Amino acid sequence: MRAFSTCWNTHRHTEGEAIAAEIGELGFNTIEISHGTRLTLLPGFFKAVDSGEIRVCSVHHPCPSPVELLHDAPDLYEFSDEVESHRNRALKLAERSLETAARVGADRMVIHLGSVPIKPVTSELEALAKNGGLFGREFTRAKLDLLKRRTDLIQASLERSLAALDHLLPLAEKHGVRIGIETRSHHEQIPTVEELTRILERFSDCPWIGAWHDFGHVQRQANLSFLNHEQALRSISPRLLGCHIHDVGWPDRDHRAPLSTGGVDFSTLLPLLPAEIPLVWEMSPSQSAEVIRRALKSWSAQFEGASLRSTDLPQPA
Repeated sequence: MRAFSTCWNTHRHTEGEAIAAEIGELGFNTIEISHGTRLTLLPGFFKAVDSGEIRVCSVHHPCPSPVELLHDAPDLYEFSDEVESHRNRALKLAERSLETAARVGADRMVIHLGSVPIKPVTSELEALAKNGGLFGREFTRAKLDLLKRRTDLIQASLERSLAALDHLLPLAEKHGVRIGIETRSHHEQIPTVEELTRILERFSDCPWIGAWHDFGHVQRQANLSFLNHEQALRSISPRLLGCHIHDVGWPDRDHRAPLSTGGVDFSTLLPLLPAEIPLVWEMSPSQSAEVIRRALKSWSAQFEGASLRSTDLPQPA
């Protein structure tokens, strides 16, 4: 299922209907209502859904965005936060996001699980890689230091995040909305793909928890040699609830139109996906409508019309 995230044009409109209409003009009849969606935009989305103008496959937490924020900051309140009041605020926002998803008929909510409380280093590594320093002495020293400090602190952050999932599960079941844990772009963030596989094993008997694969995020980590993109996708594919689709300009310019930079090997990776999950194009506002239309034409010619489902992968029930 091809869909499109409202993160591309939310900032340009004051009415949800106008956001949906502009995305429809690009050639998409299904959307993900993204984080950064102001409360005042929701009535327009409700109207567009109720009239049949648009379908909603997923909602990205927090949706609506916190009223106390004047700009989009989806990671301001984290389930992993050491401060209890911040964790409680994250939970309240997630509860509201589940309600929003149920109201617009979406059966999936995408979440960021959290981060480890250390000084960010990934951006420094990306800057070094961009300037030819990949695998150099400075790069290697900074990367090893990040890995060590992360290992020392990850357990407590994960435990707080897992407690949040336990809290949200009854509400997810109540609303009929599955929770997709998104793969991240920065190694300070959680979970890594290895951690995500362990989380999925912990909830192996639960239909309300799954993975959400962000192609651009994982490619950024692959560009810094934290993982192999194909192996990472294979490890979580059977539990995927959906994907964010975007390309990456070396090494960290993500949210580019698919097939525009060649940074993501979609030809190899797309066949690893389960059938019928939402493929949500998550575009930077900098990507013009014309660039997106050209990308969609290329995408349709290359990937649509034939089954991409891999026959050698276990599929979700």
